[in-house]
Amino acid sequence: MIESPKEVASPSQFDTLPFHLPRPEEQDLEDRLPIVERRPTMDQPTQERPQPRIRSLAAVVISASWLVLAAVTMSVAAESNLRRPSGEILLRVDGEIARRNTDDGAALDREMLAALPQATLETSTVVTDGVRHFSGFYMRDLLDLLGAEGETVVATALNDYVIEIPWEDFQHFDVLVATHMDGARLEPWDKGPLWIVYPRDDHAELQDLRYDYRWVWQLDHLEIK
Repeated sequence: MIESPKEVASPSQFDTLPFHLPRPEEQDLEDRLPIVERRPTMDQPTQERPQPRIRSLAAVVISASWLVLAAVTMSVAAESNLRRPSGEILLRVDGEIARRNTDDGAALDREMLAALPQATLETSTVVTDGVRHFSGFYMRDLLDLLGAEGETVVATALNDYVIEIPWEDFQHFDVLVATHMDGARLEPWDKGPLWIVYPRDDHAELQDLRYDYRWVWQLDHLEIK
């Protein structure tokens, strides 16, 4: 049996199909056309690439910011601590203080105490004759140096004498921590090396036994509570 040849759609038959098929000549034409990249239209804005110069400038700014932050942090840390004493320690302070140079608190030698603002006071005392001239530093300046905050200062002497002194004393009166009396350095055998001295002659209320107990000589330790 001889098969009849398959019918090939004529060009006109492509026009009658319910959907569009490319004509053979159109298909050949598309295969031969070069691929052209579509360019964005007005509705498709291009995305600009970040410029290398902008990225470099941002990196410089960030690096500079970190350096400034590190410098400030180091400065704050340095200000928050005291230097180590290089000489004989005359006074130790612990308790509620912000600035320290030991694990327990602050240790201060004669040079460190001499660096505080110096002050003088003339007054009589209940344990010496006449009016004496004292020099040293105000207790409130020492407390400010250490960033101390509290309500009570517990003072201890070399002979183990201990007394609690109200914080208000150092704010209301010019209480001196004397290092010298009449120009001579106070020594341990003569009420030194430090002596808490009140301006007794300047305030009538200080001429009271309660305050006399707070004149701590041979002072060597303070606790801030």
